[in-house]
Formats: sequence, C-alpha cells, structure tokens
Amino acid sequence: MQAFLILEDGTVFTGKSIGARKEVISEIVFNTSMTGYLEVLTDPSYAGQAVCMTYPLIGNYGICEDDMQSDRVWLDGYIVHELSRNESNFRSGGRIQDFLLKYDIPGIAGIDTRALTKILREKGTMNGMITTNAEYDLDEVIPKLKAYTTAGVVKKVTCREKYFISGSRKLEENGVLHGKAVATTGITEKPEFPERVPTRVRELNGAGLKVALLDVGTKRNIALNLAHRGCDVTVFPAETTAEEILAFEPDGIMISNGPGDPKECTEIIKEVRKLYESDIPIFAICLGHQLMALAAGGDTHRLKYGHRGANHPVKDLENGRVYITSQNHGYVVDEEKMDPSVAVPAFVNVNDDTNEGMRYIGKKIFTVQFHPEACGGPQDSEYLFDRFISMMKEQ
Repeated sequence: MQAFLILEDGTVFTGKSIGARKEVISEIVFNTSMTGYLEVLTDPSYAGQAVCMTYPLIGNYGICEDDMQSDRVWLDGYIVHELSRNESNFRSGGRIQDFLLKYDIPGIAGIDTRALTKILREKGTMNGMITTNAEYDLDEVIPKLKAYTTAGVVKKVTCREKYFISGSRKLEENGVLHGKAVATTGITEKPEFPERVPTRVRELNGAGLKVALLDVGTKRNIALNLAHRGCDVTVFPAETTAEEILAFEPDGIMISNGPGDPKECTEIIKEVRKLYESDIPIFAICLGHQLMALAAGGDTHRLKYGHRGANHPVKDLENGRVYITSQNHGYVVDEEKMDPSVAVPAFVNVNDDTNEGMRYIGKKIFTVQFHPEACGGPQDSEYLFDRFISMMKEQ
C-alpha cells in the first residue's frame, strides 16, 4: 500500500506503508546511526517524534527483544529508505516489520531519506504527517502540522511506580532485565555469550552502593550499567518529590535521559533544585543534564535539527581526550548564561562547539548531554559511571 510523508513546508514524499496503517502527526527528526535501530525504536527520548534513519538499509539483523531499552516502542513513526525483507542473526526473534505492527507504529519505506535529511538540515526540524490516505488535501493538512506541539511526553514515558534492580557478582546465563522486574545483574568471568551491557566492566567497584535513579524517560541500560558495577538501583517516577528520594538515603542520585522541551518540566525542575542543594553526589544524562542546568539558574535553547546518532565526537575538557558518543537531543544547555561560580563546561561537541556537559562548583555533581550508557553506540565514555561511583565512595 502507498504511504505519504507530508512536511509542514508542503513537501510530500511517496513510499510504501510499513507497520501499522494509521495516520500520525509528529515532529520529524533524523538519526545517523548505522546499527542499533531496535534501541532507537525503544528509546523513550523519541516520544512525540517520527524518526528518519539516514542509513539506507534497516532491519537486516532482525529483532532481539533482549536489547530493548524499554518495555515498548515510544516513537510515533518510522521512516526508512529500504526495509530488509529477511533478517540474518542467530539472536533474532523476528522481523522489524512485524515488530512495528506489534506495537502499532506506522511508517514509510522507499523514500529518498537523503533528500529528507537535507531538508531538515537546511530548514530545521519540522512537523510532518505519515498517512496512507491518497486523497489528502494539503490546504487542510498543513495548518494541522503547524499547530502540532510535542507536550507532556515525560509524564507519558516515566514508570508508574518505583522498582528495584539488584547488583550482584554473577550474571545468570542470558540474564537480562525484562519490563519492570528485578533482574540478577553483574558479569561472569567467562560468559558463554558476549556481554550485552556493558562490555567493558572489569570489576564490581560499586558493590554495596545505593543509587536513586529519577526516571524522566530512562533507557534500561543506565540502570544496568550501575547494576553491573555492583550498585543497587531503585528507579523513581519523574514526579517523585525530592523529599522522598532524600528519605531513601541514597549514596548517589542519577537523573536520566528523556524526551521533550526541558523547560516544560517546571515541577520536576523545582524538585531537582532541592536535590542540587543536598550534599549527595549526582550524575545526570541528556534531559537530566538540562534539568540540572535549569534548576541551577541556567538556560537551554533548541538546536536547529539536534544531535541524533552514534558517531558524535565530544571533547573532555579535563583531560583533553575526544570520545565518540551516542546522542539524542534537540535542546542544549546555554553555557554562556550559566554563572561560572555555579558550574563550568566539562565537555564540548567537536562538530559545532555546543555544550556537552557541566561540572558544578563546590558540589559532587557532573552532567553530560550525550549517552555514556550508549545502547546502541560506542562505549568510549562508559568510564563516567566509574567516575560517579568514585564520587559516591568519597562521600
């Protein structure tokens, strides 16, 4: 069946319908990753967005649900050039086409994704519609697209109640975290199968530490990176008060990634301010990085088309090293508006010089815009979890 992608500037792409056959209006963004499409599909940070994959062939290694970063698909729509008809992977449990149908996600294949990406780079991220209605009327559709806004997405993706993930010394054979259940985590000395997350942990340096993870759209691999290092992780819903988290008496607090405009999260920012004022070590990623900056008196702004992919170079200003990172964000902290007596830049994007992390003065707090848990993506910056654990031990 034919499908159409209509952009708010009037551009129309014609392709083939994939996944669910329904109409959806969403923000259209692009991701430059060559692999990791399942992780993209299940990343809560994409809530309210339809994702165009710039790599031309998607689905060739199938779907392995053990690699999902949450318990469902969160993006609104999926846009690809070519969808593989057959998958080849000993871990595959099915085709991406069936996976999209299972989670009721519409998509379009067979369009010129390079041309679409060029439009988004030149004109900036814009709204669009995926539809199978060949009788669409642009005069009716375009006003709807221009009126669409992404709102309330953090409340949509956060967990409904807190849950616990235990750190331990052994990973049971094929042990993985399913849904919101407690999983046995850690690593084996000689695992029968390659470690899925993380691959570079060498010791349980966080054994016995309690971490509170504020879920504003967390990827599963954040908690697992901590648990694989021996930490006991309790995940709290986004609307949890600071008083409840502090009463838990954690050794450290993590604030996760998540979707949407950080300035929309006004109540969460108030609670993050209270966490900032405590003496507990804090590590924040992506949306958490932005929320901490706003809570500390800083500002954020929207990028023209954002950073989404697994190949973004970031420089650590402390040691001068450059790391290849996985990223997914449309907003950025404005470091020029941050009081240098409160926080200073810790990382910078090598491509466009935008801020990629902050270090807070007189506090055991550091935050990053990129994804050190990197699933899928490079694991260059995974050492930041060890830095966080060292902070907790010092405290």
